[in-house]
Amino acid sequence: MDIIPVIDLKQGQVVHARHGQRDRYRPIQTPLCAGSAPRDVVAGLLKLHPFRSLYIADLDAIEGQGSAAPILRALRQDFPDLDVWVDAGMRAEDARDWLDRHTHDRLVLGSESQNDTEAMLSLTGESRVCLSLDFRGDVFQGPQRLWEDVAFWPTRLIAMTLARVGSETGPDLSRVEGIVVRAGRARRVYAAGGVRNIADLERLKQAGASGALVATALHGGTITQDDLRRI
Repeated sequence: MDIIPVIDLKQGQVVHARHGQRDRYRPIQTPLCAGSAPRDVVAGLLKLHPFRSLYIADLDAIEGQGSAAPILRALRQDFPDLDVWVDAGMRAEDARDWLDRHTHDRLVLGSESQNDTEAMLSLTGESRVCLSLDFRGDVFQGPQRLWEDVAFWPTRLIAMTLARVGSETGPDLSRVEGIVVRAGRARRVYAAGGVRNIADLERLKQAGASGALVATALHGGTITQDDLRRI
């Protein structure tokens, strides 16, 4: 099972994401490093465990308030071996250009940022594209057709429950299970939001998830080095 640490970037710092309420995010406080500088946080995560992948949410870009592109470039130079997943509020119609410019990274397309479902069709076979199926409560965020028709789904999916992000309330197992069933064996599904401990990870694995995006539990120590070795 892939455990992918998440860093949320806002105004040049790593912030603590909670409940998807982005206007309330504050600079992260973590025992893994001093301060909230992106490079220090990533280095601290890699001291905890030799993670192979890293998920970066560029909140400035997602909210249309600038971009963390210079920070992303610096992190790519400092940590060249990481498989970096980037969510920068990109729309599917702009994805091809982004992929051509970022040849080593994966692009996360959040459903909440989409309005042209047809553009997704040309990306369904692209291994570096991941679709995040975003939910606030029980409400899907994005074009309904993107949720209802799996023909628009690429080979990697994220089951994102925004209200559970940073909440330590546990993942939405039923939603993950439902997406896994609909996705079929040809697709990989990653859970995001609410993961607290190794028991949650084991339940997600049993539900068919290929991996999980995790932040709060890593910084809070409720998922330990030993847990990461075991899973």
